[in-house]
Amino acid sequence: MRPKEPQQPPQGESFKVNMKREHIFLIFALFVTLLCFYLLYKILSPFLASILWAILLAIVFYPLFQRLQRILNKREFLSAMAMTIFVVLAIILPSSLLMVSLANEAVDTYHRLDEMIKTGQLQAYVEELGQKPLLNWIWVRLKQYFSDSGMDPPGFLLKNLKEISSFLFNQTSTVLKGISTFVAGFFFTLLSLYYLFKDGDHLFKKFKEIIPVPAKEKNLLLLRFKDMVYATIYGGILIAIIQGSLGGLAFWALGIHSPVLWGTAMAFLSFIPIGGTALIWGPATLVLFIQADFLRGLILLAIGLFGISMVDNLLRPYFISSRTNIHPLLLFFAVLGGIQAFGLIGIVVGPLIATLCLTLIEIYIQGGKLAE
Repeated sequence: MRPKEPQQPPQGESFKVNMKREHIFLIFALFVTLLCFYLLYKILSPFLASILWAILLAIVFYPLFQRLQRILNKREFLSAMAMTIFVVLAIILPSSLLMVSLANEAVDTYHRLDEMIKTGQLQAYVEELGQKPLLNWIWVRLKQYFSDSGMDPPGFLLKNLKEISSFLFNQTSTVLKGISTFVAGFFFTLLSLYYLFKDGDHLFKKFKEIIPVPAKEKNLLLLRFKDMVYATIYGGILIAIIQGSLGGLAFWALGIHSPVLWGTAMAFLSFIPIGGTALIWGPATLVLFIQADFLRGLILLAIGLFGISMVDNLLRPYFISSRTNIHPLLLFFAVLGGIQAFGLIGIVVGPLIATLCLTLIEIYIQGGKLAE
């Protein structure tokens, strides 16, 4: 008798076993991939801000870098090195002058406030403001409220101002630590910027290849990304420089203290689409009116409404609204949330993330319409 051949499992069961093995392999591969990306994020997370700044600077200066490449006959090392040095000079010199001016004005403001507190000028000034018709009613109500609780309003205000000024003056070590962190971050930014100039074309092609979407949707994503970068960097920075300069010059011409400090604050606030620079010149105008300095108040109000704000109303639609489809309210929260999540670079990163999310939703909707 022939020995019985081993019984083969049914074809369906063999297929199920293979499918189980494939599922296990896919789950394992996905787990390993996610783990690798997580570890890569942990490794790069201390330097992400520097890398993002380098990417933004590379985008801003890349057209100029391409011209330099043509002049130097496509010498990548020399072109990248020369462009990086140019960026250093273009950023460090203006930034150094600005930082020196800001530091001088901050120190001068502290000493002036400290002297006013010691000589009693600040207390006299607060009491003088309380006699203004516009503030007299509020001041009387505050005195009644504080008298019921046994507190003195001027004393309470002066005490807190003294504590705030002393706290700010004692933050020297924190400021020095921040400067050293900034210098280290700036070095990493320049290192990343050099390699982005040198290998930018190759890196962009590789990045474009790994985007896991069809060619049409891939081009749409890159187009929206490019438009938002153009609008935020070129448009936003240009508007910030113009509005900050106009505001600082207006404060200087009207004799308002610390014009560089307030002009810089207006430049940063100009990135916020709602409120923006009015958060600085509006209260300044109100203070001038409270002091019965109506002429300077009216001049600053006119400059704010018809000068600083008009720059925003004329240029922002051209640079931003015409290129992006993002709602102003979403842009407002994207800027503020970006700053909270990523720091200063969130001014650009926040709107970029919002734009990419809206583009992905648009791609999904278009895909659903095509399926129907």
